[in-house]
Order: sequence, then C-alpha cells, then structure tokens
Amino acid sequence: MNKLPICGGSVAPAERTLAICRAATRFCALRGWAPVQEVPLPNGRRADILALQPDGGFVILEIKSCARDFLSDTKWPEYRDFCDRLYFAVDLDFPQDLVPEDAGLVVADGWESALLREASPHPLAPSRRRSLLHRFARLAAGRLAALADPEGHAAMRAALKVE
Repeated sequence: MNKLPICGGSVAPAERTLAICRAATRFCALRGWAPVQEVPLPNGRRADILALQPDGGFVILEIKSCARDFLSDTKWPEYRDFCDRLYFAVDLDFPQDLVPEDAGLVVADGWESALLREASPHPLAPSRRRSLLHRFARLAAGRLAALADPEGHAAMRAALKVE
C-alpha cells in the first residue's frame, strides 16, 4: 500500500507553512519580483503570494505544507485567472508528483529555495492586468503606510467602521 506523507513530523503545519512562505518570498525578491503576501482576489479567494515581475507580469505562489494541505484544497485552480504563471511552493518533504505539470514548482529548504520547474504561461487579458495592478498597488501602499504609522492606520480603520 503506497501512502502519501501527510502533515506530520516534528514541525507543526502552521510553522512549516510560515517557513515555506518566507523562503518563497525571498525567492521572489532575489529574482526582482515584488511579492505581497495574503492578497485578496476579486473572486473572493486569497493568494498566498502575488508577485509583480519587472516586465509587468503577475505570478501567484501557492504555499502547500504537506499532501493533506494540497489534497484538501480545491480552490487553487481559481487563482489562474489572476496571474500569468502559477507556482506551488513546498518543502523538501512534499510529494512533488502531486503538483500539476503545468504549474511551476519551487522547493524551499530553510532560508533558501530553488526553482525545480517553470510554470506554463497563461497571459492575463490587458483589462484584468490593469485591474490587478491597481489592486496590488493599493494593497501594498496601504500596508506600507500602516507600518509607517500603525496608530494612525488603526484610528482610520476604526473611523471607517463607524461610518
């Protein structure tokens, strides 16, 4: 009986996910991509990492901590509508044969990660790209402003909830 490795081991799934996400974010930055984590998409889904490439292309990196995480998630195909390329970022223990052939594969090991397979391109329509770029910029600028002035950001959010 061939069993898939499930979420287990000495590292909790949440810690494993965080470590993969950090390595994937570094992977993006080293390539000159501008990564933003936890990006709400217009279809109600949330991309783990949406990165803007120097040429204006968008990639989504979907973080998967284990086979169970991958097999229980049926939402990731819906991310393709909001990127030019879709990658999965996993760690060394992840069963790589689960990742679809047309998706890219990034494997994280501690602080580092490596591209094992390039993602197939599926270019966004110009109108969708423009809309996504606007969403990306507003989200990134808002998060940067919140880091610069946490109290002012909290007060503004509270004021907006009252209105």
